[in-house]
Amino acid sequence: MNYTESLAYLDSLGKFGIKLGMERIEGLLRELGNPEQKIKTVHVTGTNGKGSVTSMITNILLAANLKVGKFTSPHLVKYNERINLNGKDISDEDFATAITAVKVAADSVVKKGVCEQPTQFEILTAAAFLYFYLQKVDYAVIEVGMGGLWDSTNVITPVVSVITNVALDHTDRCGKTLERIAMQKAGIIKEKVPLVTAAEGNEALGPIVSLAMFKEAPVYLYGKAFHGTEVKSSMEGQTFTLHAGDFYHSDYEIKLPGEHQIKNTSVAIVAAKLVSKQDDRINELALHVGVANTVWPGRLERIHKNPDIILDGAHNPDGAKALRNALDKYYPGKQVQFVFGMMGDKDMSGVIKTLIKQDDVVYTVRADEGARAAEAADLAKLVGSNAVAEADLATAYDAAIRGAGTDGVVCVCGSLYLVGEFKKMLLADKSGMN
Repeated sequence: MNYTESLAYLDSLGKFGIKLGMERIEGLLRELGNPEQKIKTVHVTGTNGKGSVTSMITNILLAANLKVGKFTSPHLVKYNERINLNGKDISDEDFATAITAVKVAADSVVKKGVCEQPTQFEILTAAAFLYFYLQKVDYAVIEVGMGGLWDSTNVITPVVSVITNVALDHTDRCGKTLERIAMQKAGIIKEKVPLVTAAEGNEALGPIVSLAMFKEAPVYLYGKAFHGTEVKSSMEGQTFTLHAGDFYHSDYEIKLPGEHQIKNTSVAIVAAKLVSKQDDRINELALHVGVANTVWPGRLERIHKNPDIILDGAHNPDGAKALRNALDKYYPGKQVQFVFGMMGDKDMSGVIKTLIKQDDVVYTVRADEGARAAEAADLAKLVGSNAVAEADLATAYDAAIRGAGTDGVVCVCGSLYLVGEFKKMLLADKSGMN
């Protein structure tokens, strides 16, 4: 298959949706010779922050001059973003080659009756493992797609496991309580493999710590084994001090704004320090350079000043709280012009209540063309009198820009899918201008 054909193949698998269970991915990887067992990995899950943490760990390893793969989801504009080698997205040609190889293996296991047709995410996961193995990476940093226990990435025995945090999200698949969601996330804990987590509260920590004890996995807990304290902070970035144990205190500079990123960065550094225990190529300089180099698209990403235009994929109440806290911190007392779209199966009321203030102006839109996206009119009804339902993203954005003036704030948020659509729109505008 060429690149276009490989995309068409992946899209055709979209109709199978998400199916929990490991038999398909295990059968598929067996057919490919189990490439995931032949590479060293770091495994990252969590309700929020797992993308940032995955990126920071990757950049620390890159700063140590190692060859590093990174697997993340979802993508904002192109599938290639999900499979990354040494800081660059996989090329169209390599992507097509990997997907073709996995399709051959998938067709074979289905024909043999080993399992039913693997899902789109399972095909992508297998393609990432195969590509990283063929590229002979030193490490691959693997972000969980959803949950942990039944996620198709959960076929690895990593050097370190990370659970960023636990909050209510994907309740239809991961459970309706924090405890049940924590049990899903804890599913990535492996025998004697150290775990780093910033999960908090008994409901979340109970299942995680219990399973870690059962599996004899040492636990490094944020707030107990290590913590970060802010030195200075702005939309440009932050300086904070990481305290780990009685003898380690070091100042780190990061480009990522928001109080939550101090916690995320601390988790990433401690995870990388644990990898360094068995790999002395990862030194103190790599820790500082790696996190300083990290930018993370679609999360408190400022793409323009005067007015300040911010993109954020916050799609659950915890993510919305982090975004609202950042807006209050960096733009105190300012009215925010929101361009807002969400998936209909998310906690829309919870996000709206947490994120939007009475003085703000909200232009609601469909997050994307998919069936899951909430209708603009339904969202506007939930927001209340300060919301206007718009027919399309471009109209909503123009209205928000006019409302903000030169010294205001525009925030495009509510779903990573919306952020992706927004970026595609900007790219189309740019190419139209050339």
